[in-house]
Amino acid sequence: MALRNIAIIAHVDHGKTTLIDVLLKQSGSFRENERVEERAMDSNDIERERGITILAKVTSLMWNETRINIVDTPGHADFGGEVERILSMVDGVVILVDAAEGPMPQTKFVLGKALAQGLRPIVAINKIDKSDERHLEVLEEIFDLFIALDASPEQLDFPVLYGSAKQGWMALEPEGPKESLAPLLDKVVEHVPQPSVEEGAFRMLVTTIERNPFLGRILTGRITSGSVKANDPIHTLNREGKEVEKGRVSKVLAFRGLERTPVDIGEAGDIVAIAGLVTSTVADTLCATTVTKPLEAKPIDPPTLSVTFRINDGPLAGREGDKVQSRVIRERLMREAEGNVAIKVTPGDDNDSYDVAGRGELQLAVLIENMRREGFELTIGRPKVLMQEIDGVRHEPIEEVIIDVDDEHTGTVVQKLTERKGELTDMRPSGVGRTRIQLLVPTRSLIGYQPELLSDTRGTAIFNRLFHSFVPFKGELPTRRTGVLISNGTGQSVAFALWNLEDRGPIMIDAGVDIYEGMIIGEHSRENDLEVNALKGKQLTNIRTTSKDEAVRLTTPKKLTLEQSLGYIAEDEYVEVTPKSIRLRKIWLDPNDRKRMSRAAKSA
Repeated sequence: MALRNIAIIAHVDHGKTTLIDVLLKQSGSFRENERVEERAMDSNDIERERGITILAKVTSLMWNETRINIVDTPGHADFGGEVERILSMVDGVVILVDAAEGPMPQTKFVLGKALAQGLRPIVAINKIDKSDERHLEVLEEIFDLFIALDASPEQLDFPVLYGSAKQGWMALEPEGPKESLAPLLDKVVEHVPQPSVEEGAFRMLVTTIERNPFLGRILTGRITSGSVKANDPIHTLNREGKEVEKGRVSKVLAFRGLERTPVDIGEAGDIVAIAGLVTSTVADTLCATTVTKPLEAKPIDPPTLSVTFRINDGPLAGREGDKVQSRVIRERLMREAEGNVAIKVTPGDDNDSYDVAGRGELQLAVLIENMRREGFELTIGRPKVLMQEIDGVRHEPIEEVIIDVDDEHTGTVVQKLTERKGELTDMRPSGVGRTRIQLLVPTRSLIGYQPELLSDTRGTAIFNRLFHSFVPFKGELPTRRTGVLISNGTGQSVAFALWNLEDRGPIMIDAGVDIYEGMIIGEHSRENDLEVNALKGKQLTNIRTTSKDEAVRLTTPKKLTLEQSLGYIAEDEYVEVTPKSIRLRKIWLDPNDRKRMSRAAKSA
């Protein structure tokens, strides 16, 4: 059978998952009466809630006697590790670009990786129905990007389609015809080559791993040579060529629409999933027992950020979650590192902590969010940037930051980021009344910056970032300018006490919640930390006067999300994460311990 393997790559929110929805519907992958969720490829809860793709997933459809395997990829830079892995499975890419926004940082990142592997791209300019679309300028920007990324003459000769995935059409001209996505599928069959197949026995490089309660590990990849059937004896080789395990294939699954279907035989060139192995993982080679040389796995970019995961040792530990032991936390983190090549786990300073390194705050926040939903209780330290020693000089990662912002706020944004050691590289209009600012900013300056950006621009800024390179260390940065309000007792917070504390700064908790000594309950309006009593009730007497019976009206508390909390905390603070709560606390709960440790830090 004729086969094509393609990946759809784009920046976050440019319409990849929506396009795949419509492709599946128009190619007849669903029954007439079948109920299909919107963005059907976003299968887990966090993907649905946040409206972003986190894991790369495979689907397939039939088009005029050709089976097209399609990989949906994440568009957020933090999940770039997913994209780098799956590009080895495909022979062509469809690059989706927003007709108004144009190519963005993640477009540049994934396109660079695809061009380096020699893949031939098809450009699809999406959302052409927008009122502020500018397809001619966007096409010029795409061409400039191809040249900047050293595209070959064959890659520069890319076909271009225009359309709207939401309205379900693509055409060779911006005006239409606005009928269906058939021109895109025809272009894929015509432009993307048939998978290249090598001679020899069965070999397959594992690119993604999943767990299934019935089948155990499911390893997905593209078969490079030979074929595989259920019950075939195979063995696994790691990157160095050492044997990892021997076993038999229990099932060969192929992708048909949104389902995985068992097939009799997996042929070379096809993307399949194999069940039956116990310890094999990503970047290993599954092969026939006669094969002794593994397939080459592409190296991926190193992690740039590290966070400490610890057991929850606060006074409220164990009330909401059932997974609280360090052994269980370690097993879960090791399982994550196995399937996610962009994450690295190392033991921490003590027996109850682990350092988890990843690509960015969002990637680590998604891991923490998944763990709390599974019933884990954790305390998380402040994110630290991973430095590198290059020729004896300490280097730090910097990121390319692109911010689209209303003209009136550009001064504030540029000032804040230059204070954080950012360098302005470009500034140009990006539509009516808006400016696109491009900067190179140290990664550590961006920890916790996004909430500040949104408040500075009244929520109108669009913020994108992408790892750029390592540069010599740029020196110390300004830290959080305010102190915090710390509870000096354990009990339930009282509305009257919180009302009296509002003059000291914004409060972060509601009345009637459990608090403990050393827990952070608000932000101090000055630079120093302040211990306060949030448990003190109103003194009641027999005398009644109008002034005594003032109603207590509390200001809405300033509640931080998980990502905001990770960026907010200082070096001597933790975020306590449980299935129902996110609390901030000092590392040392006892005030005497805090004083002793701060004196020790100053003398050091």
